[in-house]
Amino acid sequence: MDKKQLRNSVLQQLNNMPYQQYRERSYAIAQNLLQQSAIIQATTIGITLSNKPEVDTSFIIEQLWKMNKKVAVPKCNASDRTMQFYEIDTFAQTERAYQNILEPIPALCEPVEKQQMDVIIVPGVVFDKRGYRIGFGGGYYDRYLQHYTGMKIALAFEEQVINEVPRESHDLPVHIIVGEHNCMNCGQ
Repeated sequence: MDKKQLRNSVLQQLNNMPYQQYRERSYAIAQNLLQQSAIIQATTIGITLSNKPEVDTSFIIEQLWKMNKKVAVPKCNASDRTMQFYEIDTFAQTERAYQNILEPIPALCEPVEKQQMDVIIVPGVVFDKRGYRIGFGGGYYDRYLQHYTGMKIALAFEEQVINEVPRESHDLPVHIIVGEHNCMNCGQ
């Protein structure tokens, strides 16, 4: 299967997941993530405000605030396909924007540069065991993560992890994939 077919197949599986199961499985992934040493040791963490069927990140963000972590979320610029992260300390600093995703309101937040983030939680639709991913097709993270030297972590339901995804020379793997029952070190 090519990237588009894999993306559509996995999204269909995720969209068919009953809501209660989605909540419970997201919570299990959140608990595993919050126990990762990279998260415990981090000061500033980059993370998206997810939409179903992605792993729910709202609980994770609330817990990071309780752990006194700085939380930075991205704002997409569709005209040049770039992102800028901004620190938020409340969901009131966000609004629905690009692709109906909750994004920070720049007038209410401070920008955070990529090297200020110890960890970036990288979204995706399909991942392989080496940490390569198929995203949602915009290429925002592939461009943003170039020259990023911190820890890259992905959150994934079991249906999202396969043996191998098609990849291109510019694709960058994540270091760890956090699932419901385990965390996979991708050998980077």
